[in-house]
Amino acid sequence: MSTSPRGPEVDDTPRPLPPRVPIEGHHTSLEPLAVAHVEDLWAAAQGAEASWTYMNCGPFGSESAMRRHIATLASQHDPMAWAVRSKRNGRVMGWLTLRDIQPANAAIELGNIWFSPALQRSPVGTESMFLLLRLATDLGYRRLVWKCDALNAPSRRAAERLGFTFEGILRNHLILKGRSRDSAMFSQTDAEWPRNRAMLEAWIDPANFDEVGTQRRSLAELAARG
Repeated sequence: MSTSPRGPEVDDTPRPLPPRVPIEGHHTSLEPLAVAHVEDLWAAAQGAEASWTYMNCGPFGSESAMRRHIATLASQHDPMAWAVRSKRNGRVMGWLTLRDIQPANAAIELGNIWFSPALQRSPVGTESMFLLLRLATDLGYRRLVWKCDALNAPSRRAAERLGFTFEGILRNHLILKGRSRDSAMFSQTDAEWPRNRAMLEAWIDPANFDEVGTQRRSLAELAARG
């Protein structure tokens, strides 16, 4: 019998693929991304050129160019994309995906996120990310991944707000839009998720916001309380 150290035994049953279905939250409705969302997305993208800096697409020169990209993205199963519709104004204002889906390893990444400026650090944006993380963990995925350009400070802060742990830098990881990209790698595990889930549920609870939408308690405050 080998005496070499090994990791603990785990359930190695392949996890199900995430279903491409609508998901309802308090502040947002996630809808499987479709060409029908382009009109709203194009409107949300106007004047938001900086939001594409770290994306592998955009900014788009025309609505038809965005439509071609959305048609391709919507047809794929990995990444699997959802449009983000705000319940406050009824408009689609971004998209996000589950990607690098590894059923055999029970690992999955939340990524390829484009939010218009109005969604960033908002209840709608935060809840949309929470809903996909919850979907993945409810399906039994045990490793949740967040990966971004190492220079993308807002994305790194977002990972930390959601409870992800920094793992390190993948050096010279990608060539993106003609530039070298180092990638910052974050993760959270199934053991860490229950605490993070409770924190996020408490923050997105409608009772945590006043009548004009101002938060009563921040995610940092809720995280500190454990």
